[in-house]
Amino acid sequence: MEQRYLGNSGLKISSLILGNWLTHGNQIEDNTAEKCIKTALENGIYTFDTADVYANGAAEKVLGKALKDEDRRDLVIMTKVYWPVHIFGSNDCGLSRKHIMEAAEASLRRLRTDYIDVYQAHRFDYETPLEETMLAFSDLVRSGKVLYIGVSEWYPDQIRAAAGLAREMRVPLISNQAEYSMLWRTVEDGVIDACEENGMAHLCFSPLAQGVLTGKYRPGVAPKEKTRAASKTAGQFIRDRWMRDDLLQAVQGLRTIADKAGCKLNELALAWLLSRRNVAGIIFGASKPSQVEENLKALDVRLDEDVFGAIDAVLGDFIVRHQPEDRPKSPTSRPTM
Repeated sequence: MEQRYLGNSGLKISSLILGNWLTHGNQIEDNTAEKCIKTALENGIYTFDTADVYANGAAEKVLGKALKDEDRRDLVIMTKVYWPVHIFGSNDCGLSRKHIMEAAEASLRRLRTDYIDVYQAHRFDYETPLEETMLAFSDLVRSGKVLYIGVSEWYPDQIRAAAGLAREMRVPLISNQAEYSMLWRTVEDGVIDACEENGMAHLCFSPLAQGVLTGKYRPGVAPKEKTRAASKTAGQFIRDRWMRDDLLQAVQGLRTIADKAGCKLNELALAWLLSRRNVAGIIFGASKPSQVEENLKALDVRLDEDVFGAIDAVLGDFIVRHQPEDRPKSPTSRPTM
């Protein structure tokens, strides 16, 4: 397993990270989720990403149960705070000191651990002074309940402001978790620059564009049952963004490139992302152990320089390079009942 430093820190993570958004505690049975986690461990993946909001806390519980007998020193566990979990009261959301402190304690209980390796602000909170948020995070670090701080889906100016406060408070802000794939490249529009300037690296989620970059969804063909795109709930997001015949046809055009590189489409997508600037780790999900093993093969793929241009030529205008105005990175106000 390849290891990479997370930002300008001494923390090493596995370059492939098992995440449990939309899967553990929700789409698959707990015993299957535990098998996926065990398969990851057996293959050298020791970094795990979750969030308190995933399955309303159930995802953290599944992860905590699966890892309870492992040597905690050998693991890197990352979780997040912002969205409401279960109760939806006035202070059950956002990045206020009250919510951060209460959410951290709840995550520790669900994860069955004494500390969180990387605690991430799941979105930016426009309703809370950034100084309040960063002070709460710094107090968690000094208490030993959190080792490092990260953010998720923040704009460049927000990252720079947080990094400045982190330096003043002497706490390690080391990562930004963001959506990043061959199709969705909005972090290349200033976000990566802001992170590099401040010693932060990227953790990338949805590297396969919710499964679209595996090529399993074909133009003119309805998604198969039990796939994410076929789900009445989780699949709506995929259908709205990616399920267009012309886009799916372009993705099929990547097969020739993958064949020349001697790999499958999922391996091509992951290998492409591992080669990008400022990327420390790729977070992928799995609904069965075999998917963990399939994604591991990307570590053996080596891409020539001409491959990158060929990928861009095939995907063309379907590549999203700038954050759409109608889809801001964070809600402008906290969700309400």
